[in-house]
Amino acid sequence: MKNIIGETNIEKLIAHMKPVLNHGDYVFCTVKDISIIPRNVTICEVKEKEGVTVVLLKEDAEHYDLEYAYIASWITLNIHSSLEAVGLTAAFSTELSKHNISCNVVAGYYHDHIFIDKKDSVTALTVLNAMTQSKS
Repeated sequence: MKNIIGETNIEKLIAHMKPVLNHGDYVFCTVKDISIIPRNVTICEVKEKEGVTVVLLKEDAEHYDLEYAYIASWITLNIHSSLEAVGLTAAFSTELSKHNISCNVVAGYYHDHIFIDKKDSVTALTVLNAMTQSKS
């Protein structure tokens, strides 16, 4: 039996998304052998044919001598969004793109997570909060 868990209504999702900037600098790295990195230091992992992409704190990447080219900030949308919700990613990515901010999105079971260039963190948070206020 299929149960929809989390919010699916786009208006409610935007009105109550409560974006929070997580502390730290985050990087994307790729490794052939994921066993070289303890699982407790990875934020997320994506298996690709070229290797495993991991997102982790910059200092952890440096500790494990991993190369990276992009330093990101991590924003969590603190609403339990359904994995079946339609339109949330499109809505916030469209707004961020209006400010020339790229976003790398990871959907967890409970929340959406946005990785944006470190230099854009304040602007991105402002844009996302403005979206929330416009729907409240």
